[in-house]
Amino acid sequence: MNSKLADAKRQPAVTPRRWLRIRPIAGAMCIGLAACVTQGAAQTSDEAIPLDATTEHTIKTLYRNLIEAENRHDIVAVQPFVWNSSTAVFVAKTATPAEGGWAGFWGADTVIEHLRDIYKGPFQIAPDYANEKETALSPDVIQTYVPVKITVAYAGQTPVPKPFLMILEWVRTESGWKMATDIALPVPT
Repeated sequence: MNSKLADAKRQPAVTPRRWLRIRPIAGAMCIGLAACVTQGAAQTSDEAIPLDATTEHTIKTLYRNLIEAENRHDIVAVQPFVWNSSTAVFVAKTATPAEGGWAGFWGADTVIEHLRDIYKGPFQIAPDYANEKETALSPDVIQTYVPVKITVAYAGQTPVPKPFLMILEWVRTESGWKMATDIALPVPT
């Protein structure tokens, strides 16, 4: 891949100027993200979708395995967890403030590349597994919600544990459940 194409793919989807305009609605966009993943699988009633014990156990195991691989900085082990789609998204800190501070990194290759960059320095996720919750958004989309502490030195951050709410959407594919979204929301302290 030529360097111009590689640079273009690594650019956040939102420019700094645009981010300042849409920042107030970014939270609402994150909530609506599940709707993008579940196109065509909309629920026609207001009733909750039951989450069977087997699926819940599968998702909990996948989440733990993903976190273990991330904490080892093992990008080869992390890659199979990520949904191979242009709509897979990782919401994270950008390399420079000029890029907007935080952005959505879209597409499986871009997600993996951004994780690879983060893993170059100190990086550790400490989930509060006792408060982990799974919710079925549709029969083929499950959301994992976990309070975590993330230690990271990427983009000039001080590598001390900071609280986040980690929200992942998993989509059922022909090859099993894959992580479609990874959103870590910083918790103000």
